[in-house]
Order: sequence, then C-alpha cells, then structure tokens
Amino acid sequence: MNKFNFNLPTSITYGWGRVDEIGKATSRIGKKGLLVTVKSFPAMKPLFEKVKELCNEAGVEVIHFDGVIPNPTIDSINQASEIAIKNKIDVILGVGGGSSIDTAKGVAVGASHEGDIWDYRFGQKRIQANKVLPIIAVPTTAGTGAEVTSVAVIKNANTKEKNAIAAWSLAPKVAIIDPELTVTVPPNITATTGFDTFSHLFESHLNKYGSYLTNLLALDSLKLVIKYLPIAIEDPSNKEARDALSLASTAGGICINNIGTTLPHSIDMSIGGHHPKISHGEALAIIYPEINRWTWKSAISKYATVGRLFNTELKNQSDEVAAERACDEMDDFIKKIGLWISLEDKDISESDLKAIVDDSMNIPNYTFHPKLADLKDIDELVKKSYRK
Repeated sequence: MNKFNFNLPTSITYGWGRVDEIGKATSRIGKKGLLVTVKSFPAMKPLFEKVKELCNEAGVEVIHFDGVIPNPTIDSINQASEIAIKNKIDVILGVGGGSSIDTAKGVAVGASHEGDIWDYRFGQKRIQANKVLPIIAVPTTAGTGAEVTSVAVIKNANTKEKNAIAAWSLAPKVAIIDPELTVTVPPNITATTGFDTFSHLFESHLNKYGSYLTNLLALDSLKLVIKYLPIAIEDPSNKEARDALSLASTAGGICINNIGTTLPHSIDMSIGGHHPKISHGEALAIIYPEINRWTWKSAISKYATVGRLFNTELKNQSDEVAAERACDEMDDFIKKIGLWISLEDKDISESDLKAIVDDSMNIPNYTFHPKLADLKDIDELVKKSYRK
C-alpha cells in the first residue's frame, strides 16, 4: 500500500437539531463573534436570529455581517475583515452555503494579517497559523464540504481570476452539520450543490494521489449521492435523502481536504471567475461529459468501479466496457438532475473561451488528474463543452 497522510482537524457535530448547540460551542472558543451570512431572506432569517440568540444566551456577543455574495470577492472579504477588526472579533461564525463559509475563512485571515486577502492566495504570502481567527461553520446546503476543508475559493473581480487561500489553520474548529437546515433548499440548488458533492467524491476516487481512506469514503458516499440526490430534488422534505446528502457532502469535503480535486475543478474555477452567475455545480456539469470521455482510458479500473455503482449489471462486463459505460451513466445522471447544459446555454460568448482556457491552468488541481492535460487539451475540452 502506498504511503499517505490523512488529516481531519475539524471537530464534527452531526445530526438533526444539532444547530441548537452553536451557543455552547462558540462560547468555548470566543466571546465576541462575527456572524457571516448572505442577506437575510424569509427561509434563512429564523436561523440567523436563532444563532444570534443562542450565542447571546451563552455569553457571546454577535456582530452580523450579511454581505456575502456568490463567488466571494476580495472586496467583500476585505469589507467584513474591517468590521471584524473594528469590533475586536475573536471567533468567526460562517453560516450558509459554501460562499458564506469561504468568506468566513477569508475574514479569519484578513482580520488577522496585514495587507489584502489576495496577497495570501496560492503561491503568495504565507498564512501564519497562530494568527488565524478560529472558525465555526454551519452549512445550510449539502454540497461544498467547506465546513471541513482548509481551503477557501476567492475571486479578484478586477482580473476575473479565481484562486484560493489554503492552510490547515483555515479548517473550522467546529462544524455543526444539521441536515434539517437543508430542507428548505429549493430543487435547483439541491441539484447544483449535490452535483458538487458528486464531483468531490468522484474526483477523490479518480485522483492519482488517492489513499485507502479517501477511496473508502469517496466510493461509499458516491452510492448515497447516486441514490438520494434525485429523491431530494423530487421531494425536498425527504428526511432520509437530506440526511444522506449532508453525510456525503461532509465526506467529500474530508476527501478533497486531504488530496484535492482534479481537472474538472481547474476548468470550473476559471468558468466561475469569468462568469460568476454560473454556479459551481453548473460549471462542473457542463464540462464533465467531455472530460470523462477524454479520461476514461487512462483510469479504466476506477471508471469501471463507478460505472458499476450506477448499474449493477456492469459487474458482468469487462472493466473496459464498464469504464466506457460509466461515461454514459454519468451523462444520464446529469440529465436526471436537470443539469444537462452547455456553456452556450449559460450565455457565455465564444470570444470568452480563450480566457477561460488560459486561466484554467492557474489552479494546480489538473496535475492530480490521471491524464495530464496541457493548454491544447483544455482548449479542446472547453470548446467541445460550448454546446450540446
């Protein structure tokens, strides 16, 4: 067996109704918290008020920053960081989807380090672990796994570039994962965040640096997504489905936190950088079909395994047949959850494709893919994904 490292720095509190414990959890870490969320709206307002009330009852004063935006920008993170500094915040509460939790991670650095948050992206200034403010994460979607990762994706609106800040100290101290909070998520968001979960698990399995533990988590959790994502889309209140997807999302976060994603995420992040209105899950669904067909012959055994998760009849077929059929099975799955779309469908101009291709190589995830892509390969994959 190959050597590997496995790290899970986050303490996980899991189960229905566990958000009720946020006050006590926060009081053990700090006394003045910054609640980081999107603008309040009817489905989320009761939760935001509940979090503040529970924290206050536990002796924690809470300042509310509600300026989170999809695909968090350095400007929004810097704004929240200034509020944290001004109010002498000592703990950050990220409550919401991946954008809220990523913003919370950005603030944990921005409020404790000199300069602009963009200065601390991959390959730039080093994040000092002893300075990072502690984070508590409460996800309200089942998709990103951000509640257990040490990475936050941020965007420079001026350059239209997406990048990431990363350090083990960015992993939340506590993740409170309450599947009940996902019940109000509408079907389209359930689909896009659920496919994000699928991609984290599939790419963890595909990753050439995968380990026994990440593979174990990834494959078992893929079964949950394949079975329960269509159910949750059809019946948002289905408790069993919501439970399964929350578990799978967290498992996916644990996996990618240890080995990272692969080629689809490099291209996906570039698409989101240039077109922030396209969600993470949508961008992944757009590019997956072409990437799968370009890749499967370089990872036959792994594709065959996933093909058989979708279709048990493939157990009677050779690995090569099962691997190729896996591409069809994933296509059918994307169609089933309503994400069979193209770049053209999302109003991307063909003139934008070159910039998307060029920026895809700024994120090193593509180097973890079983088949190494160069600029020409990515150009062809993106062009083939332009229309379906």
